[in-house]
Amino acid sequence: QVQLVESGGGLVQPGGSLTVSCAASGLPFSSSVMVWHRQAPGKQRELVARITGGGVTIYADSVKGRFTISRDNAKNTVYLQMNSLKPEDTAVYYCNTDFGIRTYWGQGTQVTVSS
Repeated sequence: QVQLVESGGGLVQPGGSLTVSCAASGLPFSSSVMVWHRQAPGKQRELVARITGGGVTIYADSVKGRFTISRDNAKNTVYLQMNSLKPEDTAVYYCNTDFGIRTYWGQGTQVTVSS
């Protein structure tokens, strides 16, 4: 059974930094594409960053240069380091992957950027 568990969210001031994590189990993690999405209140869920098993990354234009996605295959964990945070980055951040014919999501972790 695939499980994705996010952690590390919280309240941070504008311009600050935060790293969220997603621990995965029940799948061949090292070969899995892992994705971070986010959903702000009243808005659609959007892709933030994606990393392949080989470490190839893509980012949404809104976070390029500020966010970094990385993975530790030994720990079955994917990270999203967020720098220069803005109030518009406030959202629930979700980890997601596909395995077999199914798509899996974690429960999400809240990130709030506010002074």
